Amino acid sequence: MPPFSLLGVLAFLLIVVVPAVVKILKEYEKGVIFTLGRVGKRAAGPGIVVLVPGIQVMRKIDMRTLVHDVPTQDVISQDNVSVKVNAVIYYRVVDAVRAVVQVENYMVATSQLAQTTLRSVLGKHDLDEMLQERDKLNKDIQEILDHQTEAWGIKVSNVEIKHVDVAPEMIRAIAKQAEAERERRAKVISAEGEQQAASKLAEAAQILATSQGAMDLRYLNSLQEIAGDRTNT
Repeated sequence: MPPFSLLGVLAFLLIVVVPAVVKILKEYEKGVIFTLGRVGKRAAGPGIVVLVPGIQVMRKIDMRTLVHDVPTQDVISQDNVSVKVNAVIYYRVVDAVRAVVQVENYMVATSQLAQTTLRSVLGKHDLDEMLQERDKLNKDIQEILDHQTEAWGIKVSNVEIKHVDVAPEMIRAIAKQAEAERERRAKVISAEGEQQAASKLAEAAQILATSQGAMDLRYLNSLQEIAGDRTNT
């Protein structure tokens, strides 16, 4: 074989065949290998993986924790307040085989599930709870997502609600409602105060009336005693 032909074959092997057969997986990667369409029980890697050309194919999976921003969602709270909510979720693949076989695209599926879960959970709470109990809501959403993505080989480690935004017109309506509630409470407190004052005045009048009657009776008894003493003398 002429030298140039041998060099051509070697070049072909190095450029075309070797990259297709020999794969290098980084420390944070796993390789899901399909042999004639069938997947193995365990993922390969990290390190060097040698594939059989035409028989085996491999899909790389990143096993690191991924951070995903949940797009802003329109949510109607339990007390009928329209809010816009966004969040961020932290998740990672713990079973590369299931992440490939059980769901078409685990990233898209996790994102879609996070959006629907966010709307569902927050829709069961009042606006005050969304603002004041954010840690509890984060935990509730995380537990639901973690349970539902387990079948995909996904572990959802954390969920953080970033913003709960209320429309300006809704803020004005809430402010008016709060002002009306404060006025109502002030009137109730004033009425209760007047009622208590009237009750105290009535009690005082009754005490005075009772005391005056007792004093009059004692005065009459004293007059009778004085009159009796004069008669005896």
